[in-house]
Amino acid sequence: MSHDQNPAGGQSAPRHTGTRGRSELTGSLRAARLPRWSDLAVAAASVLLACLVGVAAGLDSKVQWGLIAALLFVFGGYALAARVEGRRQAKDRLVTSVVWVAFLAAFIPLASLVWETVKRGVKVLDPYFLTHSMVNISSMDEGGGIYHAIVGSVEQVGLATVMAAPVGLLTAVYLVEYGRGKLAKTVTFFVDVMTGIPSIVAGLFILSLMLLLKAEPFGFAGSLALAILMIPVVVRSTEEMLMLVPNELREASLALGVPKWRTILKVVLPTSIGGITTGVMLAIARIAGETAPVLLLVWGSSYINMDPFHGGQSSLPLYIYQQYATSGGYGASYDRAWAAALTLIAFVMVLNLAARALARWKAPKSSGR
Repeated sequence: MSHDQNPAGGQSAPRHTGTRGRSELTGSLRAARLPRWSDLAVAAASVLLACLVGVAAGLDSKVQWGLIAALLFVFGGYALAARVEGRRQAKDRLVTSVVWVAFLAAFIPLASLVWETVKRGVKVLDPYFLTHSMVNISSMDEGGGIYHAIVGSVEQVGLATVMAAPVGLLTAVYLVEYGRGKLAKTVTFFVDVMTGIPSIVAGLFILSLMLLLKAEPFGFAGSLALAILMIPVVVRSTEEMLMLVPNELREASLALGVPKWRTILKVVLPTSIGGITTGVMLAIARIAGETAPVLLLVWGSSYINMDPFHGGQSSLPLYIYQQYATSGGYGASYDRAWAAALTLIAFVMVLNLAARALARWKAPKSSGR
């Protein structure tokens, strides 16, 4: 009987290759890999080469240098990875490099804007600037402050939020939970149209009503225009958050005999409260920097006006515009404009932090054991 055959006449089981054979097979399947610091090395080499090319070509714009460095980083990393790791892994690194370049292209202008605002705004930003108005202060005089503009912004944005947030929330609930047929499609269409309305158009609409009523400029008129701009943002963001709530939660509540309105109030809204709050805060940030409706409907004022229903009011965006327009690019008004811009950024940042805190507080808690 042959050594390779079993007693039944068949072939015997294959022989074991041994430890050495397995290690050789594993080594043949293991592809070469670039070290972890290779991306940083490629980025540094790309920046260095871009600087050399920029100097040699006489390019004065740093943006051109950055574009050259980005192209060198993307294609240089791809070529290196294709040579060492293979084309498949090189494609993955190519996409990763493009994502990093896109991130830096968005982050660098934002960081530059914040840095420039902070550097110029801290020159006159102090307690006096925050607690005084521009009464009896001309455009070229030192001193003055933004207290009247802060009061106007808080009141106008607050009134707009009080009007727009409930309307937007209820509209989104209708579209997600009840909306069927032509009415829902019509509402969705007009929400989409309102999302792209320029702010000046909303201001002109309220201005036409003011002319019909023969009303004088006042702060609440600006709030009405801001509310028009805010409603579609609230509707869209709330609608997306409500659609993320699993249908199983709704079905479980309805199966227990809970009415639909109570299911929405006790199950759907608490589950999505974090996203809804964030959406409302994004809408507030959208309208907090609007200048055209306030300039058209409120006209501004150097005095502190606590009554938004009578007389003109100022606001932070309008204050920035007026101070910069009278500054000519230098002087006390120019510094006050940058300080007001820094205050507006801080105002929006505080609102976003408050929204995140509220979202965490109101988010449903898991009952872990």
